[in-house]
Amino acid sequence: MNIVVVGSLNMDLVVRMPQIPRPGETLLGGVFKTFPGGKGANQAVAAARLGAHVTMIGCIGDDGFGKEMRVALESEGIDTTHVLVHPEAATGVALIQVDAQGQNSIAVASGANFRLSGSDVDKAMQAIGKFDALVMPLETQLETVYTAVKIASVRGAIVILNPAPAQVLPREILELVDVLIPNEHELALMTGVPVHSVVDVSLAVPKLLQLGAKKVIVTMGGHGAVLFEDGHEALIPACRVQAVDTTAAGDCFVGALAVALCEGRSLLPAAEFASAAAALSVTREGAQPSLPHREEVVQFLLERRKIQ
Repeated sequence: MNIVVVGSLNMDLVVRMPQIPRPGETLLGGVFKTFPGGKGANQAVAAARLGAHVTMIGCIGDDGFGKEMRVALESEGIDTTHVLVHPEAATGVALIQVDAQGQNSIAVASGANFRLSGSDVDKAMQAIGKFDALVMPLETQLETVYTAVKIASVRGAIVILNPAPAQVLPREILELVDVLIPNEHELALMTGVPVHSVVDVSLAVPKLLQLGAKKVIVTMGGHGAVLFEDGHEALIPACRVQAVDTTAAGDCFVGALAVALCEGRSLLPAAEFASAAAALSVTREGAQPSLPHREEVVQFLLERRKIQ
């Protein structure tokens, strides 16, 4: 299966603290580490480790972080031919704080990610040829996202959009997306409906459907995910694990879902597979280092079935 990811590449600068500082507060004693990240790159690695042939389209700076990002992707077998280098912009950076419960707070300096243009994506996709699915977050310009969606839709590829960081999307984009995957915070911002529970999700998602979305999966961390397809709603319970770091759990879900759909699974079993992969990812530190391989997810699912 061939999956194309159009999105961001960031170096994650991570500080683990007992708690995340409040505004104006300074806390000492944190442990600092760097990890390759960026929602696009995370989703690409997730899909590659689960068995897909992945091509990454993105942009990095001509700097040390950019070189590290390319090496990290290539070590996963990901095609980086279409990862461009911008001579005047720095590689994207994410400043991440993680507390003792594994929850995080993230600030991103997008840098070169926002230099990726629609014409860059057009050229790359023409060179790539046939692919089965397109996966995207929203950490590039909206024009870039729209170009990718249009091309993938015309070619008959599955279009999966993770609207993060959230913004209100035009109907022209939503109508071309096969599966939209927001979390509860992104859903609230996109619809204007406060979301604090599964009931709130059921009230908010119809607004997205009215705007042109076809199928929607709302991820809710430890509360699981809610799937909306063809007028039906299904709750996907979260797999119970001890969370260490939730960074990239949503990206893991997206990449795993893309793989499962490309393998021919229907949406519900694909989402259950993605939920298991995401659960495994939160038991480890870092973004890309936490992403599980195929055999780990299969073993995890087998063990869960024995318990049940």
